[in-house]
Amino acid sequence: MIPQAFIQTLLSRVDIVDVVGRYVPLKKAGANFQACCPFHQEKSPSFTVSPTKQFYHCFGCGAHGSAIGFLMEYSGVGYVEAIRMLADQAGLQVPQADREQSVRPRNEPGLAELMQAVTRWYRQQLKQSSRAIAYLKQRGLTGEIAARFGLGYAPDNWQGLAQVVKDYESPALAEVGLVIVNDNGRRYDRFRDRIMFPIHSTRGDVIGFGGRILDRGEPKYLNSPETVLFQKGQELYGLFQARQAIRSAGRVLVVEGYMDVVALAQHGIDWAVATLGTATTPAHVKKLLRQTSDVVFCFDGDAAGQRAAWRALEQSLPVLDDTSRLTFLFLPEQHDPDSYVREFGRDAFVSLVEAQGLPLSAYLFRHLTERHDLQTEEGRSAFLKELQPLLVQVQAPTLALLLRKRAAELTGLEAGELAGLWKLPAPGKPGLPVAARGKRPAPASVNHKLLRLILFRPDLAGQLRKEWITGPDADGSALVRLLEILAASPNLNGAVLAEACQQLPEAQLLAARAAESLIWDESFDVVAEFELAAGQARNAWRQSRLAVLARKSLSELSDEEREELRGLH
Repeated sequence: MIPQAFIQTLLSRVDIVDVVGRYVPLKKAGANFQACCPFHQEKSPSFTVSPTKQFYHCFGCGAHGSAIGFLMEYSGVGYVEAIRMLADQAGLQVPQADREQSVRPRNEPGLAELMQAVTRWYRQQLKQSSRAIAYLKQRGLTGEIAARFGLGYAPDNWQGLAQVVKDYESPALAEVGLVIVNDNGRRYDRFRDRIMFPIHSTRGDVIGFGGRILDRGEPKYLNSPETVLFQKGQELYGLFQARQAIRSAGRVLVVEGYMDVVALAQHGIDWAVATLGTATTPAHVKKLLRQTSDVVFCFDGDAAGQRAAWRALEQSLPVLDDTSRLTFLFLPEQHDPDSYVREFGRDAFVSLVEAQGLPLSAYLFRHLTERHDLQTEEGRSAFLKELQPLLVQVQAPTLALLLRKRAAELTGLEAGELAGLWKLPAPGKPGLPVAARGKRPAPASVNHKLLRLILFRPDLAGQLRKEWITGPDADGSALVRLLEILAASPNLNGAVLAEACQQLPEAQLLAARAAESLIWDESFDVVAEFELAAGQARNAWRQSRLAVLARKSLSELSDEEREELRGLH
């Protein structure tokens, strides 16, 4: 484990403005620096770097983190490698011999380290299996590409992992989905006699596996189950390896299988990712649009591929903006991406993407017009009925308007008639409910205020007590989590705290609250605001406790409760 003290020293020795400035042209903007975000396409700068707090934040796509996080996101390196790069720049020696080990603070101590150890063991087993190596060579893969994706082999052994994990009975093995426990309590490896595809988070950690059987058998592909580390609807296979190539190519190709991603990379198409045994989700699309505005979905041309494509379209509509460009490509029925690129090569595949890819709008209307006869009133009515719930999800103003105009043209209606029929929002406010127009945002809660103040000044956390944080709101839960971290490590500075927050389930909320402080000017009195909010929290808790104790008679109160009651009055 890399000591936390070293990480704190490292982040105090480097200036995030210098680190980011090596890759992105920054311009001074008040107390901060700004640029167009390197992680998504934009024309006006929304990417802000704070020299005071030593973190970056994009108000457009939500990218957020410390200098370590920036190097990981921009360069596509793992956590340890990012620390090594920063240490080299600062002239420091990383106090860790095994740099492959995952080391950063995390919610589930030990689980990531376990996954890394198992990954290394699977890779060793691949080197020792001539049969598994022959299979990969037969699929056209080289050792270089296998190493790039960390491919391995799970031996045909019911308890093979006992060789790498000293305590095979450890609950952690079942918690991360590596072993199965049957009804009799007997344990056995989930993956046996399979080529192993490690699944990485965008931070570079191994969070799950996909296993491909070597010979005939079912299931052909076996994936890790949902675990504390791995949620299929949130992750994309190959994204960690492909991020830099996606930015260079200006597009990303979404396919359905691990082998498709690896085979495409083998042939020079290294900007492909795959969904993980599940349909496309809005979270997938959001994650992709953070990398590029040009997303190409590639599906087999059979009925299953058509269903998957339509599902992807439905899930994409609510998260599009007016710069998004989604394309749908259908391969000939006898091919998948793996077989097509192996038979025809890279250039033919790229030409197919450019020549036969259907823009989202074209695919949307083609699909629905094939289902309904627009020559009849009944067909046009059914067409509009099926289209309406799709278009109301589109929040991108220009795209929504153009799609509605096209729908009106196809059915012979005026745009105003269609708007009246569907009771659409007034022009200029597409997708916004009538009740919400002109409505002021709700004032920040006490928990909300305290959360952003503690993120801005971690040293103030010692003046708060956890029991003062009341209410079931998300800000309160995140604040309690933050107080626990700072109680264990009270001297964390802003950069280290930002890095630690990246590992929490509340990371997105914490990033948003930290970003709110970027607009504070020098006249903002942090201490006074904190004392006011802390006093409000303390008084609310006091009134709550008084109410609880008041419901009991004096004879029912314990000695401790009587003492507490005296202190509260």
